[in-house]
Amino acid sequence: MTRVLVVEDEASFSDPLSYMLRKEGFDVAVCATGPDAIEAFDRSGADLVLLDLMLPGLPGSEVCRALRERSNVPVIMLTAKDGEIDKVVGLELGADDYIAKPFHPDELAARVRAVLRRASGVAPGSGIVHLGPVDVDLERRLVTRDGKLVSLSRTEWLLLQHLVVNAGKVVLHTELLTKVWGPEYRDDLQYLRVWISRVRRKLGAAPGEPGPITTFQGIGYVLNADDPSADPPSEVLPPEADPTSKASAGAATSAD
Repeated sequence: MTRVLVVEDEASFSDPLSYMLRKEGFDVAVCATGPDAIEAFDRSGADLVLLDLMLPGLPGSEVCRALRERSNVPVIMLTAKDGEIDKVVGLELGADDYIAKPFHPDELAARVRAVLRRASGVAPGSGIVHLGPVDVDLERRLVTRDGKLVSLSRTEWLLLQHLVVNAGKVVLHTELLTKVWGPEYRDDLQYLRVWISRVRRKLGAAPGEPGPITTFQGIGYVLNADDPSADPPSEVLPPEADPTSKASAGAATSAD
């Protein structure tokens, strides 16, 4: 049975949340403080952690860092804050997803399922794709830059992998969101922008620069590979999504 660790100090949230998760078939453990959460994870582990940012004893940010030192367990941040900066901070800490209170139980259940699907992994491609000083080994799921290993989170890898196997093609926003995060996220463009920015930095792009990932405003992204064998035949896009059409002339920008 999939084990979910709920780290939430407010019983008004943790009680209905635990009830809903158990109805969905999960084994649920609840902790009310940061130190208790780390101790519970060290003792029994978890397949997914629902982590509140505002906790007594140790803030959720520090709990997330501690979890990342121990494991790649999927983490969904729970917080009363809904500002974009707070979302970015949560993702930068290593969280796989972010949901603001109050949330509908169905929305949270859908996000839990989506994160667990991502955690189960996807079929890898094969071969090594070269992106300037960056090499992406699809079979071993390794990324190096100038010969040094690049550390990627699970979500960063899945996003980069999908761009790499479609190198030379414009991958639509909705396709990326659906393939990497699930259909529940297909319209969350700001969410995608945050993760694209993270991947660009991991690949060595300077702030504000696109690196090997080019943006087509309102359309999607294309990854430019050096390896000719990684360049698939060009795909046919509808006029509004074709970067070479008059309708989308000038849509490409250096970064998004």
